[in-house]
Amino acid sequence: MTVYFIGAGPGAADLITVRGLRVLESAPVCVYAGSLVPRELLDACPPGARLIDSADLNLDQIVEELACGLDVARLHSGDPSIFSAMAEQMRRLDELGVPYEIVPGVPAFAAAAATLRRELTVPGVAQTVILTRTSARATPMPPGEDLATLGASRATMVLHLAVQRVDAVVAELLPGYGEDCPVAVVAYASRDDEVILRGTLSDIAAQVKEAGIRRTAVIVVGRALTASGFPGSHLYSAERDRACGAS
Repeated sequence: MTVYFIGAGPGAADLITVRGLRVLESAPVCVYAGSLVPRELLDACPPGARLIDSADLNLDQIVEELACGLDVARLHSGDPSIFSAMAEQMRRLDELGVPYEIVPGVPAFAAAAATLRRELTVPGVAQTVILTRTSARATPMPPGEDLATLGASRATMVLHLAVQRVDAVVAELLPGYGEDCPVAVVAYASRDDEVILRGTLSDIAAQVKEAGIRRTAVIVVGRALTASGFPGSHLYSAERDRACGAS
């Protein structure tokens, strides 16, 4: 048996990888993350496959389903390397001697950037992307990873699991970024009911409240969102020496 941790993508069913879909089509058991995983993907499971919604299961119950003696497709939304609680499941599987593999997926922040039609790393503007969250109703953040500290870098920042605390997010980021800093909120990225809000730190909280967005959204903060007069990259520069073997 093997447990396959599969990134199901950000929402649209056709954003799962070919490898992930092939595993899903052959696994006799599928443990999936409730409403976060597109229902259409479950239709790809083989006839008679056992389908288990993990939304109401605790860790012990999930591991029991994973260690069932059969191949298991463990579907996580987005990419399982980010905020998926995959690490604690793998730790338990290691203790039990159960083999597993990881199939990466399209993360929510990448889907949000695509729908915004923006590159998050723009030459001369931003070359670092911070992926983080807030600690409300979740495990406390480690020391030094509070938003005020991270925001001092003024790097492009993507916040997951934070839209319910948008007022607090804005208050913590204002000192580092300034009230005119561009912000975008993308809810249900890549889905038919996708919602996009664009603004600045001065007005984004009011927009979020007016739109009634409370979950399944990412907040993107940084000057890369509206950058236009930036220099071209060295990669495609006409002055770059492309001679074979050039140092």
